[in-house]
Amino acid sequence: MARPGLHDLEAVVAVARRSSFRGAALELGMSTTALSNAVGKLEAHLGVRLFNRTTRSVSLSDAGRLFVESVRPALQDIHGAMDAARSKQANPTGTLRINSYATAAREILSPLLLEFIRRYPQVHVDLVTEGRLLDIVAEGFDLGVRRATLVPSDMIAISLGRPQRNVVIGSPDYFKSYGTPSTPADLLQHRCIRIRLPNGALFRWRFEQDGEPLLIDVNGPMTLDEASLSRGTVLEGVALGYVMERDVREDIEAGRLISVLKEWMPPSDELCIYYPGRRNPSAAHRAFVELSRELGSKGRNTTV
Repeated sequence: MARPGLHDLEAVVAVARRSSFRGAALELGMSTTALSNAVGKLEAHLGVRLFNRTTRSVSLSDAGRLFVESVRPALQDIHGAMDAARSKQANPTGTLRINSYATAAREILSPLLLEFIRRYPQVHVDLVTEGRLLDIVAEGFDLGVRRATLVPSDMIAISLGRPQRNVVIGSPDYFKSYGTPSTPADLLQHRCIRIRLPNGALFRWRFEQDGEPLLIDVNGPMTLDEASLSRGTVLEGVALGYVMERDVREDIEAGRLISVLKEWMPPSDELCIYYPGRRNPSAAHRAFVELSRELGSKGRNTTV
């Protein structure tokens, strides 16, 4: 029997991370069958079952837990050695894995990611969007994208420009039916779209009064786990939404949506690219960081 290779080890760690063969296969860019075969080959070589499988769940066995705890740091060391070797390349190549949430991904797609692949066509960017907060190192990502207040303190962060602004929006039909709120407290009498944060808590709509934060726990007919999904519901006149202004600017200018309580709205936190400190980052990683700094500096000197 052929000895297991690096890809077999990565397959096991990915399944452990995702608790799903399907999720791990999507992450690794391979079929579920191929992934299952890789894990099965490694289990046969070791003579132990690494995962407990049922039709509904996948979990590590005791042997699997010990194995992954030993293999995961070893894989990080191996990839670190590869990064060190790649850092000697003159031209950026390889793959950059970036984790973001959906709204932020749209925010950086055109000014940053598309410009990067235009400049460095030899680099492949693997952008994964999800709402949950995660350890980008443990999950195998090179960089993450989050608001400044959500960046872990042990990470290096680069601001991507001026803070954006949130807005409270509704359709003309909604305001005709339910009236217009004059203060944030009035929202308690309105139908609002609630947003669930990655940690499971419900987001409280944030306002500012005399420089002090004012948080409103709104009620309404719908709860979403991604604020950017609110737009379609708001356009139908069902409820009010709390979204990034840039996501609905065209709707506001066209009169499809109306922004209210503008004098109460503070700027949101800056969007940041963040990454762990590494002694030998790849040429692609260095190039992406340099471009982020360049475009972030330009963004701070322009008007939103």
